[in-house]
Amino acid sequence: MTARQLVGLLVDPDGFRGWDEPPAGPPADTDYRAALDRARARTGLDEAVLTGVGLIDGRPVALVASEFGFLGGSIGVATAERITRAVERATAERLPLLALPVSGGTRMQEGSAAFLCMLRITAAVQAHRAAGLPYLTYLRNPTMGGVFASWGTLGHLVFAEPDARLGFLGPRVYEELRGVELPPDVQRAETLAERGLVDAVVPPQELRELVRRTLAVLAAAPPPPSPSPLPSPSTDTAPSTDTLTTTDTATAPEPTDAWDSVLRTRRPDRPGTRELLRHTAEELVLLDAPGGRGGALVRALAVLGGRPVLVVGQQRRTPEHERPFTAADLRAVRRTARLAEQLGLPLVTVVDTAGAELSADAERDGIAVEIAYCLTTLLALRTPVLAVLLGQGSGGGALALLPADRVIAAGHAWLAPLPPEGASAIVHRDGAHAPELARSQGIGAGHLAEVGLVDEVVPELPDAAEEPAAFCARLGRAVGTALGALAATPEARRLAERAVRHRRLGDPR
Repeated sequence: MTARQLVGLLVDPDGFRGWDEPPAGPPADTDYRAALDRARARTGLDEAVLTGVGLIDGRPVALVASEFGFLGGSIGVATAERITRAVERATAERLPLLALPVSGGTRMQEGSAAFLCMLRITAAVQAHRAAGLPYLTYLRNPTMGGVFASWGTLGHLVFAEPDARLGFLGPRVYEELRGVELPPDVQRAETLAERGLVDAVVPPQELRELVRRTLAVLAAAPPPPSPSPLPSPSTDTAPSTDTLTTTDTATAPEPTDAWDSVLRTRRPDRPGTRELLRHTAEELVLLDAPGGRGGALVRALAVLGGRPVLVVGQQRRTPEHERPFTAADLRAVRRTARLAEQLGLPLVTVVDTAGAELSADAERDGIAVEIAYCLTTLLALRTPVLAVLLGQGSGGGALALLPADRVIAAGHAWLAPLPPEGASAIVHRDGAHAPELARSQGIGAGHLAEVGLVDEVVPELPDAAEEPAAFCARLGRAVGTALGALAATPEARRLAERAVRHRRLGDPR
């Protein structure tokens, strides 16, 4: 697909206005000049990139579209200058920017001068991002070399064409330099998505709708701040019991038996993170995560309670399909958290896991180290963080997503260092004492509230699996209220409260 064809597929009818000016004078090299003339005749473009502003569902978006038919979409000095000017103009006009690269990389005819121009483009992109403006990229087939290693992959969100070849070194050059063939699946878009390096693999025909929904979330205006901000922190006392509330208290259930809650959270028909988002999000963009739709992690841009947020949640296992929480998932959590901070959006984490992956591969992949990195990343995040304990909360896989300004728990949710059967094996050398340990360890939502981990318990009437829509709506209202309270709290105060909160965790009130 040519640059013009792709732009035409994305923008509203007659909705594109070009920004391009003629490039500087022709190069001195005769052969190179002839190659440029042939490329211009073949493509109808005067350089390997087309820039301008287009309307996508009426919203103005700056566009930078590469043309592979023009010397393989390679980046020379004139190409880099055109891209840089477009990025700078998008920044000056406060426009979201969508880059559509397809390129073999640096233009070899121009050598080091062209190669170093990647710094020029990257600096402009960094300034655009620093201005708080969205930068999205759509990697087409192929996107290689310096383009892939700089502005092509710096999007807040990185989308990719199905089966696109994406990589640093082309297979022919790799074989020439290394003497062996590059495995064919290494540089595929789908492979990168499975490793959390690409946010969505989407055909060109579906890109317009994905961009529209993404920008709709990012542009969503939050409602006015809540009139009831979170209580002020105190360095002398534990958090007040006033922070423990329930929703729909007139019909709230009696305190639940911890072992009964454990069994209920394992029901295969219990709503998980995906179901919660589908029931509660006003706008939703599901992003790819390691393992795809069958993996343990859900990543999404969403509007919850009228507020744009980023969501990372664990999709719990079912008896038929266990979903271990992997080191790659944890790296994706950290990437999403950093993205939330870059975009100035609250981060919502949803905990529902039987535990992190237990295997030799997980140990080699550094899963324990990744849990530690997740903890420090979330604790240091300057944007608001809201954690939702939705169901199972087992081990380090659950702990990694729990550092937050506020924690909401479902009525039957629980949190423990190990599943009760594992704790029983340690204490009693068998699994038969699991119910006894579940009750004695204080793992249920009510007990978690007593020691200051949970701020709000949302009841299940009597079980989320039996009232999925009503429960999700109830939990969604609690999430919206909590986000409003966090938004109404000045950043310095909120961060101070977070520090006090985590200093006091586990202390009885």
